[in-house]
Amino acid sequence: MLLVLLMSLLCCVPAAKACLQCDRSIRLLHEDFVLSAPSVNDQIEIQNICDYAYVTYRETSQERKGVIDPTTLYRVRTEYQSEFHRFLKTQHTGSVQFEAIQIMEKGRKILEKHLDIFIQDGLCPNKCGLLKRRVMDCFSCRYQIYVCPSPSGQQNCGDYPVQAEEGGQAVLNCFLPWHRILLEKTEYHYSWAPGVPGTKKLNESDFKALVVTDDSSVVLNQLHVAEQGTYRCSLQGRNGTVFYRVTFLLTVAPVPEPTLRPVVTLPSLPHGDNYSTFHPEDLLVPLIAMVTAMSLAVIIGLTVVLGMMMSQRRATEERRRRTERKNTLNTV
Repeated sequence: MLLVLLMSLLCCVPAAKACLQCDRSIRLLHEDFVLSAPSVNDQIEIQNICDYAYVTYRETSQERKGVIDPTTLYRVRTEYQSEFHRFLKTQHTGSVQFEAIQIMEKGRKILEKHLDIFIQDGLCPNKCGLLKRRVMDCFSCRYQIYVCPSPSGQQNCGDYPVQAEEGGQAVLNCFLPWHRILLEKTEYHYSWAPGVPGTKKLNESDFKALVVTDDSSVVLNQLHVAEQGTYRCSLQGRNGTVFYRVTFLLTVAPVPEPTLRPVVTLPSLPHGDNYSTFHPEDLLVPLIAMVTAMSLAVIIGLTVVLGMMMSQRRATEERRRRTERKNTLNTV
């Protein structure tokens, strides 16, 4: 009797689509579960339980902004499907209606868990800057634009000092992860105001456009001191809306010129220095005498050798002549 009363109350609650039912696979999963009931009355009762579960899902979503992004919806769907398939494979001893209420409540808790994480950390991740993103409305199951204003109230999100050396390079990058989920087509606009950064207040007219690119970073190579200054990066939509802006204060330090080391020379000693223990003129006479003696020895040696060679040649010639004479006499 109590079960019949509960079912009658459930029938009075209007059905509503919530975040978990915005996924077609979940709706089909519930429909198959309803049709698997053994009787028509059981099917009606389980359908009423599903409808009431949709109401609790809607209330859970409404307490948490009433929106969800595709990534969070995918996580909810995957976890709930896993739990539901495990439920279908389990042998149940109680009534089908009671088990259906349990699994539907588990789905609500899964939705609640992931929505808490999404609303706290994922819905508006922009700590500074304007974010317009695409989310799903948990009541209509249609996508809509959700605006996250800048918490600071402005799109200027700080100054960052950058230091480099002359001839080196500097990398300027103003990317943040939440830039990926911006709904509009955006571009990064880089501009530059020359001069020592931070020395004066700059106006918009002081900045010169550098580049407009889809890439969030630019690389400055072969830097000169004249290229230091205030560099600004703005993330803008095609209609000129500024979503995010940062400033880089680039300082280029000049490279010091190389200094030549002086050649160290020893001072010459003054003539007649009594403290010097080395006198080159004292070695000159012995050196000349030694060279002269060696020259004479070489000359004498060469003379002796040449004399011996000439004496040996004369003796050889004399023996040859005697032999020729002797041979001539014998022939006669």
